[in-house]
Amino acid sequence: MRTAVLVACALVAACSSAHRAVPPTTTTSTSVAPVVTDAPMTAPATTTTSAPAAPLEGKVIVIDPGHNEHNAQHTAEINQPVDVITETKECDTTGTATNDGYSEAAYNTDVATRVTAILRARGATVVLTRGPQTPWGPCVTERARIGNDAHADAVVSIHADGGPSSGRGFHVIEPGLVAGHNDAIIDPSHRLALVLRDTFRDETPMPTSNYLGQDGIDRRTDLGGLNLSTVPKVFIETGNMRNATDAQLLETDAFRQRAAQAIADALTTFVTTG
Repeated sequence: MRTAVLVACALVAACSSAHRAVPPTTTTSTSVAPVVTDAPMTAPATTTTSAPAAPLEGKVIVIDPGHNEHNAQHTAEINQPVDVITETKECDTTGTATNDGYSEAAYNTDVATRVTAILRARGATVVLTRGPQTPWGPCVTERARIGNDAHADAVVSIHADGGPSSGRGFHVIEPGLVAGHNDAIIDPSHRLALVLRDTFRDETPMPTSNYLGQDGIDRRTDLGGLNLSTVPKVFIETGNMRNATDAQLLETDAFRQRAAQAIADALTTFVTTG
């Protein structure tokens, strides 16, 4: 979620293309984002014959692909001010991009689609906060509401960061305490953050962040998606799009599949072990 650079790296595969994210203007609007509660995106539901056949049967998981590929064309809508309890922020943002224009929003959509397919194959009911028909956003407040209304066992918001070009790695963002609002989810969200951090570190070549957080964990109280959640929820910044080495990984099909597998595995561990 920030700015600049790219070089070549270890994993090699086809580089997806998408428009460069454009920073939103300061125009505001009072329009309300549409509600998307279960958009299938492009991944079909599948089943598995491995034992156990459906380890996530009865579990509800919400996947939140950060930003939206169309946000740059809806600056008035995404700049609406929304209350995230600790402050007032924009409804949504465009996200970042690699130096060659691969947008974070497109990356998030791709990884979310892959995660959804894996989880549905394991029997989970998966709800997405947005899909291909979502024209913009939705607002961060709406993203939180979707998870709450689904009574999700867990929610993961998928992102890629826009940090300093010298910084490498991924980090998981967990909610900080906003007393009287998210008290009940602090402990389970911390457990989810640790499981996701450990699994992503072990199953992908992306190291933990050397520029933000501590040991791959960052705690924040300025994110509406966390402040307003009533169910266990974390964000994952799967790498830094502004770092040359990270960007080359993020652009490969092979890495995106490994990232999705790690996220799905972490969610499976969390919701089946409590």
